[in-house]
Amino acid sequence: MRVTVTSLREMKQRGEPITVLTAYDAPTARVLDEAGVEVILVGDSVGNVVLGYENTLPVTMDEMVHHTAAVVRGTKNAFVVFDMPFLSYQASLEDAVRNAGRAIKETGCHGVKLEGGGAQNARITEALVRTGIPVMGHLGLTPQSVHQLGGFKVQGKALAAARRMVAEAIELEKAGAFSIVLECVPWRLAQAVTERLQVPTIGIGAGPRCDGQVLVTHDMLNLSGRTPPKFVRVYADLQRTMKTAVKKYITEVRSGTFPADEHSFSMPEGVIESLPKGAGGNRRTAAKKR
Repeated sequence: MRVTVTSLREMKQRGEPITVLTAYDAPTARVLDEAGVEVILVGDSVGNVVLGYENTLPVTMDEMVHHTAAVVRGTKNAFVVFDMPFLSYQASLEDAVRNAGRAIKETGCHGVKLEGGGAQNARITEALVRTGIPVMGHLGLTPQSVHQLGGFKVQGKALAAARRMVAEAIELEKAGAFSIVLECVPWRLAQAVTERLQVPTIGIGAGPRCDGQVLVTHDMLNLSGRTPPKFVRVYADLQRTMKTAVKKYITEVRSGTFPADEHSFSMPEGVIESLPKGAGGNRRTAAKKR
């Protein structure tokens, strides 16, 4: 059965932790879905994790639509969230509604995520919810504002910043957000925000007191090609596994042990002998015979 906004809120009420992971393609989404993850976030992190960009800022709506549609096709149960890319919603309410509507219509996803708080994002959230689009908020370290924040740093340590984050979280909830991501936030502040909200909080680098947790799947599987952030636990080293497998493949191809007979197809006797004779020859085959 498909996870819904209602079932996520009920999980918070029961004190049942919510699991969230990222995916950018159908095969990964299928694995996460079958494993039982409640929410799959198609993050704009696709930019630096998959597409080779330096950060998330160059990611376009077209790229997000392409990857999110693939993820939706790979799921049966998870709630799929479309991460709205930079400048797809900040310029105006009209842009926000049009682009978020496109996300829902063209991908089949179940909600969108917006970075940042403040009156403007609260108005955008309210407009989208009024249109019928579920919205996930995102406070703390917001990668789309990395230049304004002065880099990837923990947010909300000072009293004024902590008060602002609490106020912005409450404002987003009032605007209709169904959940709020808290990224790189001191755990006690994340706990304070969580206790003040009826909607679930999803932490990433925000400690254990949030209602759920999210990680970039490529980080937890050591596939991102970067040193994982402090808040990531690496659950499997698939980069090493893949390199070992590829090196073995290269060795077997070069040594002639792959493909073997069991990887090859046969045909009826006499067919080859009946083929017309050619003037040339296969140098590789001839070299093997010698």
